[in-house]
Amino acid sequence: MDFLTVFLLAIALSADAFAVSVTNGIYDSTVTKRDALITGFTFGSFQALMPILGFLLGTTFSDFVSRYQHWIAVILLGTIGINMMVEAVNDWKKPEDTLSVTNIFTAKNLVIQGIATSIDALAAGVSLAVLNINIITSALMIGLITFICCTFGVYIGKKFGSLLGLRARFIGGLVIIAIGIKIFIENQFI
Repeated sequence: MDFLTVFLLAIALSADAFAVSVTNGIYDSTVTKRDALITGFTFGSFQALMPILGFLLGTTFSDFVSRYQHWIAVILLGTIGINMMVEAVNDWKKPEDTLSVTNIFTAKNLVIQGIATSIDALAAGVSLAVLNINIITSALMIGLITFICCTFGVYIGKKFGSLLGLRARFIGGLVIIAIGIKIFIENQFI
């Protein structure tokens, strides 16, 4: 597998993580440089580790991973998205409480999002095992590309979030749910 192919694979695998990063930036208007870097690091780490894990599992568990990855992603992302939407609706009902926005950049949220958006990278790792390529180089490139995309994604989301206000948090929840549904549909029906 040549450099360009691995690069394109990295871009494709980072797409869902990028979208969630943008949504996180939309959701929390108090985004800091630290939040963006931690998001990029967390998502990049999961995107780098999952192909290695998939590679190591090889074809032993490939049927299980491919059979259930969409369920795991839709449940995790759906839960996060619904929570974001509920908080946005509650803040619309009680605008005086909008200063108490839950921090989306907690370790728990980022780990859950990182896992949910990198399950496809686990399946890609199984495929890479069949191709007998250098998994370490590929995983590092996937992780680095994801880190860069997600770090900038948080800032892009912050820009849109400040323009949209509270609506952005509700829309962000919808986007995260839509990403989970997209992953589900792609793996269930296509």
